[in-house]
Amino acid sequence: MVLLAASICTKAGKPLVSRQFVEMTRSRIEGLLAAFPKLIGAGKQHTFVETESVRYVYQPFDKLYMVLLTTKTSNILEDLETLRLFSRVIPEYCKSVDEKEVFQHAFELLSAFDEVVALGYKENVNLAQIRTFTEMDSHDERVHDAMRQTQEREAKDRMKQKAKEFEMQRRAQQRMGGPKTYGSSSGISSNMYSSSSNDTKPDITPTPITYSSNNSPSITRPITSGKGGMVLSKKGTKTENFVDRLISEGEVVANTVPVTTGAGGSTGKTKTPSVSLPETQKEDVHLKQEEKLIVRCGRTGGVEALEVHGMIMLRVKSIEHGRIAVAVNNKESRNIQLQTHPNIDKKLFTSESLIGLKNSEQPFPANQEVGVLKWRYTSTDVNEIPLTINCWPNETPNGGCEVNIEYELQNTNMILKDVQISIPLPGGGQTPVIGKIDGDYQFDSRKTTLIWSLPVIDQSNSDGSIEFSVRGKAGDFFPIQVDFNSETPFCDIKITGVRSVVNRAPVSYSNETNVIVDKYEYV
Repeated sequence: MVLLAASICTKAGKPLVSRQFVEMTRSRIEGLLAAFPKLIGAGKQHTFVETESVRYVYQPFDKLYMVLLTTKTSNILEDLETLRLFSRVIPEYCKSVDEKEVFQHAFELLSAFDEVVALGYKENVNLAQIRTFTEMDSHDERVHDAMRQTQEREAKDRMKQKAKEFEMQRRAQQRMGGPKTYGSSSGISSNMYSSSSNDTKPDITPTPITYSSNNSPSITRPITSGKGGMVLSKKGTKTENFVDRLISEGEVVANTVPVTTGAGGSTGKTKTPSVSLPETQKEDVHLKQEEKLIVRCGRTGGVEALEVHGMIMLRVKSIEHGRIAVAVNNKESRNIQLQTHPNIDKKLFTSESLIGLKNSEQPFPANQEVGVLKWRYTSTDVNEIPLTINCWPNETPNGGCEVNIEYELQNTNMILKDVQISIPLPGGGQTPVIGKIDGDYQFDSRKTTLIWSLPVIDQSNSDGSIEFSVRGKAGDFFPIQVDFNSETPFCDIKITGVRSVVNRAPVSYSNETNVIVDKYEYV
């Protein structure tokens, strides 16, 4: 089935929203839709009509039509199934199917249409999956926002407690008739009044010792005043963020996470950053190939979802280097969906595997990172994920659990770097007893998470394991989170060269390849 376009039009054939999945001009789409109402015979119950060139498959609403334009050789049963899915998408975003609602939610509808059909072929998705893809909900973002709000509340509570302590200290000093000396949480104090206005000796405030939130003592610098009068410290510019203001006063706002490290290791990072090429090593033409992995596996070993989203981005430093074409070698034999930027010449890419602009006289924009090619791959084959995790928790009669976790590198062509495998542990903050381990580990007592770290996983250490014991049950050690980065692409798509479109001469360029993990979990 080849779907040419999906449109929402009025009873008179005026297009409101139209998405073309193949190259078609606006005038042709408007002409086909304008002729559509004239082809529908009165009293007919059919939901499709054909002309010499195209087939109209339509669904009537109260005031509008949902129309699919397909080739005459397409499967009519598949066309009708696709039409039903399109017709169910519209009420998801429009309260009532009329012109005003369609115009108001045009971009949401177009995004949903792109999830239903890619490059003219229907995707294997349902309405719930379309809703999930378009919402782009992020669990990590919600966790980050919750942590930030918790830290702000804790900082406010500490500020109120400090203010109460200082007020009680001030009142006690007034009752005792002592000098009025004020301090702050940062340990900076100022002598508000000198003991005598005629005293020529400098008045020196005693050096107090304060304790920050991590219970480490800090000695305050004394402030001296030449003669009697008010002495104020010169710090304290206004900060918009409340937490930043507390930090500027010396208060430790961020929660201190006690971490137990193994094998002499240091505290590990929670998210592996992607490796970027330094600016000094980038040529006037720089290409960046990036792939994001989304893997969801069951604890028994089956793959629920594997998604790979890849993109090639181009950046030129000046317009003089903008009239170029990028050669790509696609040796991928799997069913990968490739899609070029709308301004890229698709015929040139299909025939010669060259990425170039439709208008060869026009250069690529300077100092802008432009996505020129993207691809998507989905699978549920367990043999295609790069790294498998096998967790074996065995409960003991005394209420403990002996856990054995092993990994195996399935794609031996990939080199995984900065690998972190995060295993949740039962609550209570009990430190696990490590028996055997390949690599290093850190224990985050605040999150009760054991982080198993390996700097590199390749053919030389394609498998490894960790053994530990802790009190808990078998279900307490899921979901297991995996994070890594790699400079070896998952899909066999490579950049082979850059040439000038003026004289087809080779052009010097630099490129980098990054594979990063968006989400990789065993649930």
